[in-house]
Amino acid sequence: MSNLSKLEFVALDISGKSYMSWVRNVEIHLDAMGLADTTKDKNQVSNQDCAKAMIFLCHHFDEALKIEYITVKDPVILWNNLKDKYDHLKMVVLPQARYDWTYLRLQDFKSIIEYNSAMFRIISQLKLCGNNITDHDMLEKTFTTFHASNMLLQQQYREMGFKKYSKLISHLFIAEQNNGLLIKNHESRPTGSCPFPEVNEMNFHQAKRRRGHGPSRDHSHGRGRNSNHGKNNAPINPTHHQQWKKKEPKHEAVQATNAENACYRCGEKGH
Repeated sequence: MSNLSKLEFVALDISGKSYMSWVRNVEIHLDAMGLADTTKDKNQVSNQDCAKAMIFLCHHFDEALKIEYITVKDPVILWNNLKDKYDHLKMVVLPQARYDWTYLRLQDFKSIIEYNSAMFRIISQLKLCGNNITDHDMLEKTFTTFHASNMLLQQQYREMGFKKYSKLISHLFIAEQNNGLLIKNHESRPTGSCPFPEVNEMNFHQAKRRRGHGPSRDHSHGRGRNSNHGKNNAPINPTHHQQWKKKEPKHEAVQATNAENACYRCGEKGH
């Protein structure tokens, strides 16, 4: 695993599934290292450069492929052997890439990003097999595969006169993001309804009036036994009122006795 982390790109396995992309990556890195001529026939490079190229190539083989070409020391021979072994894969990849391109439709994807990724994956396979796709082809593929419900929108984008596919896909991505934001705002509450804070405030004032905090509290229109409170009428139970008055002297006597006792905190009297 530590060896895989040092690779500049994915190693070529013995099945050769990634051969075409692997070749492209090798050509770029060898050119950056100044070793591009080491894989060409009748080159005039030094033995040291050939050794560097061999080390780089074998480093990006899987273990089974390294064993197969362990005796090869010339990078030209190794390069040609790989080409003879895996170049026929173009005849397998090319038909599938053409099929995917033919049936690629914008309306089949949930997002613009997914469509754009699928578009470039197919284009890369076609270009590796020698088929070039232009910006005009990409624009027409996008315009002609809009959903039928977006026919007017498709016509509006056509009239904008895009020349680059990247410009069109940027506008579509921004429109998709804004549309998603509008939908979220619409679904946050029903159309025509008031915001929740105002509703809560109105309910609060209604509940406050029900609890008797309004101006009608000062009026003496209550019901029950104490409805005559504030008038010069006699108490309803005069006997109970007289008994309460008789108990008052006893209460005062108890207070006087307590006043003569010493305080339990400071020891003085008269508190």
